[in-house]
Amino acid sequence: MKLARYLLLASLCLSPALAAAQWQWIDKDNKKVFSDTAPPPEVPDKNIMRRPGGNPSRANLGQPTAAAVAAAAAAAEPTRTVAAAAAPPSGPGVKPTGVDKELEEKTRKAEEAEKARKDAEAQRVAQAKMENCNRARQGLATFDSGIRVARLNAQGEREVMDDKARSAEQQRLQGVVATDCRATQ
Repeated sequence: MKLARYLLLASLCLSPALAAAQWQWIDKDNKKVFSDTAPPPEVPDKNIMRRPGGNPSRANLGQPTAAAVAAAAAAAEPTRTVAAAAAPPSGPGVKPTGVDKELEEKTRKAEEAEKARKDAEAQRVAQAKMENCNRARQGLATFDSGIRVARLNAQGEREVMDDKARSAEQQRLQGVVATDCRATQ
């Protein structure tokens, strides 16, 4: 029992480390990409914004030298100030100005497809109700005319309906007319 608790505790402690194993880079179309796999080799190191475990680069898996750290800091400083100046204002009341046109187009097409599907379904239901209404009215007219009506029983034999069965069928047909014909008028 204690072993199970220790294993559970160990797995809970390791789960944040696994969640932090994410790559983030900017692709050739200047879009941010988040992945749990390394970026393709054609993505330059300067476009890699985040690495899992804080690895400095793909090529250099060891500790960076002091010269490499100084060069990276010097190279990042002008970029940081230019990026800060070019970045739009952010905050709780500011909406982003960049709009992903592809995403908007896909969303619009999906909404149109959903609306078309709903319209087709509503039309199919309305047509089925209209057919039910017409059949119920015809059946009700047959029962109201007073002619003898026969049905097939479970053995396939014809049976003439008695007064009790006729009145039950008339009530059922009147209920169908009341519900389905109300929607079509």
